[in-house]
Amino acid sequence: MSVIENSKLTVVGAGAVGSSVAYAALIRGSARHVALYDIATEKVEAEVLDLAHGTQFTGTSDIIGGSDVSVAEGSHVVVITAGAKQRPGQTRIELAGVNANILKSMLPQLLEVAPNAIYVIVTNPCDVLTVLAQESTGLPVERIFASGTVLDTSRLRWLLGRRAGVSTSSVHAYIIGEHGDTEFPLWSSTTIGTVPILDFDPVDGDPMTVDELDQIAVDVRDAAYKVIQGKGATNYAIGLSSARIVEAILNDEHAVMPVSTVLDGFHGLSGVALSVPSIVSASGATPIKETQFSPNELGLLRRSADALREVAASLRG
Repeated sequence: MSVIENSKLTVVGAGAVGSSVAYAALIRGSARHVALYDIATEKVEAEVLDLAHGTQFTGTSDIIGGSDVSVAEGSHVVVITAGAKQRPGQTRIELAGVNANILKSMLPQLLEVAPNAIYVIVTNPCDVLTVLAQESTGLPVERIFASGTVLDTSRLRWLLGRRAGVSTSSVHAYIIGEHGDTEFPLWSSTTIGTVPILDFDPVDGDPMTVDELDQIAVDVRDAAYKVIQGKGATNYAIGLSSARIVEAILNDEHAVMPVSTVLDGFHGLSGVALSVPSIVSASGATPIKETQFSPNELGLLRRSADALREVAASLRG
């Protein structure tokens, strides 16, 4: 494993999500140097000051930032959160047109100052934006990918762990597909420890039922809408999950995470970005092609792919 020395992370976008990514990265020590970039000068400078004032308490990482793209120079990882945010009642796909244009104008500038970086797209709808960004930049598919369903998977594991009465880290489960309305859990391989989910017998309460798991899947899918309804944005958990992806890259961890890459022959799917279990390292993200699916799950994955292809096609047109 080749840990990147003197590592640099740039977070693009100083809104609720971008600032939370930078905050989480500082606290966790995800990178040696953190930069925050946004075209809104006053906002980004204020966020950087607020973050810098706390660095006595966060270890050895430092923070810089500003509205000139040069702050991203020499970055090893660039996390993109810039874009219009999702409004209450608005689907992620409705955001697509606006955010695709923002990304299209921004990426060439970033590539000029950070040509060797791994690019992680958090801006929604992240799957569609990843396909369009990869096509427009020509970057290798492993070097530009989305945070995908890493957060959705954390939401799922939290709910299952709470219901089963076990630590979240002892739940082995994945949400895959679109980071959005067609996402679904990979129930066929979900276990608590080594025990298949439907066979697990909690100390307090009865084993879970298929109907209950279906409801948990709905709760995970709709979690973001609930948070947005109440406070206007999701930011803390996406900040933490993005920082975790950054660590897997900078520490060359070869960690398995459900990030969203442009697929090439994955169970017959190509040219569409979907979250599937992938190995995340200093080289970027590589889907695990041996991932097993039940026939029903394969159908759901293809449905997810079709939905995203449609949106990407309409934006290209």
